[in-house]
Amino acid sequence: MTDNGKKRMSAPDQKKPEHPLTRWLGPLLSLALIVGSIFVLHAQLAEVTLADVFDGFHKASFGQLALAIGFTVLSYVLLAGYDSLAMRQLGIKIRTAIVVFASFTSYAISFTLGFPLLTAGTVRFRIYSASGISSSKVMSLTLIAGMTFILGMATVVGVGLMWQAEAISAINQATAHINQLAGMAVLSVILVYLVWTAAKRRQVKIKQFIIELPTLGVSFGQLALGAADVCAASAVLYVLLPEGHGIAFETFAAVYAFGCILGIVSNVPGGFGVLEGTILGAFSTVAKADLIGALLLFRLCYYLGPFILALASLGVYEIVMRLSRGRAGVDQQDNHP
Repeated sequence: MTDNGKKRMSAPDQKKPEHPLTRWLGPLLSLALIVGSIFVLHAQLAEVTLADVFDGFHKASFGQLALAIGFTVLSYVLLAGYDSLAMRQLGIKIRTAIVVFASFTSYAISFTLGFPLLTAGTVRFRIYSASGISSSKVMSLTLIAGMTFILGMATVVGVGLMWQAEAISAINQATAHINQLAGMAVLSVILVYLVWTAAKRRQVKIKQFIIELPTLGVSFGQLALGAADVCAASAVLYVLLPEGHGIAFETFAAVYAFGCILGIVSNVPGGFGVLEGTILGAFSTVAKADLIGALLLFRLCYYLGPFILALASLGVYEIVMRLSRGRAGVDQQDNHP
């Protein structure tokens, strides 16, 4: 073999330099969404006073609050199913109580703080690692659970555009035909994904992690579970709306899911401002003060309340774990000859 041949064999693979536009495209899109949301919110709130907001906030009845809390609990129970489905895909067996605890705390914290791969992944690793689950498995689980969330929202948006095309046309000013075509496009992408994963076992590589995509059976479970969770979460806000709003739940759920998608793309913690701007802009027939009051209550029920409970639960968990380790250390010393 010649020296030149040896050099070619031993030369490391050179990665193509990343184009500056590619590197900055994501942050620029996020910034554009944030700025756009601030502009929409400012325009929508221009004629709303603080007194109007408090009035709308206090209009909610005890029955509405009870329903909102009930749907919040239902949504977080369904979120625990995300982890269960991911564990089924990864072949992990673990106690249900641990799954529910890890799922609730990770989602409640990541929904409020944002950056779910970091925040939710950290909380999950802290809890699941105590049961012997490796960091790579936890990362895979977090990504698969995130896929369930995205599939569920996309399904609700697609079905909503198809089913409530006329109602949504009054919101986005597009014709019903255009909305139906958009809904068909979204559902077609989901169908193509299902066919692609059904053909054979698929894998994706994210940095050093190789993630095996869910099988067709698990993917159908993701669609159903994700859509049910998005409907439950949107119902929390829907039941807090003032009476006589005249908005069909199917229309509202589709707009809510779209607002959540924008919030995820913007990387704003909890989609704060982005979701509000979407809802306020979409349902202009409802008094803005009443909508803002409902949105504030929604934030308290679905985000702040679970967030505080999750932090308290994690604090108790850490104390129990430290006490358990302390007792185990004492027992080892006592048994040592």
